[in-house]
Amino acid sequence: MATRTPIAVIGVGNESRRDDGVGWALIARLRTRSADRRLPPGTVLATCAGDPARLIGLREGAGPAVVVDAAHAHPAHPGPVHRLELDVGRPARPATTSSHGLGLGEAVELARVLDRLPGRLLVYAVESSDTTSGTGLSAPVQAVLARLAQSVEDETLRYRTATAGSGHD
Repeated sequence: MATRTPIAVIGVGNESRRDDGVGWALIARLRTRSADRRLPPGTVLATCAGDPARLIGLREGAGPAVVVDAAHAHPAHPGPVHRLELDVGRPARPATTSSHGLGLGEAVELARVLDRLPGRLLVYAVESSDTTSGTGLSAPVQAVLARLAQSVEDETLRYRTATAGSGHD
């Protein structure tokens, strides 16, 4: 019998910088919906301020990783959600849209160098505009949170279903 490896869902950002906290808000939403949550058993829910070493460590012991972060587009059009499945076999281009010291691209590249990439890495990037100090998401970013949570739940279930009979995760 194959041992199932848990899926990691990681919200990246800073919850004290308004829209930059969308990843944290998503994780909080998934945690509070635990009674009716459809995530596979053992799914790891975690938050990270963007430190690449912590991001890599959070998904250790997990199979695929789903990362949710704010993207800062210019000009800003807050609300659109972009789904990016990263090809873990190719070097990542450094991200220039992160508000963190190092972007997700740098964290992926560091994980690749350390041979600690997940077999599958999916990123949901939510366009944002307000990253000023304070809590609470802007109305356009808040408006996509329910749909984003549903997409993440669906993604984890698709992954689990796809690997159910394969004997590997």
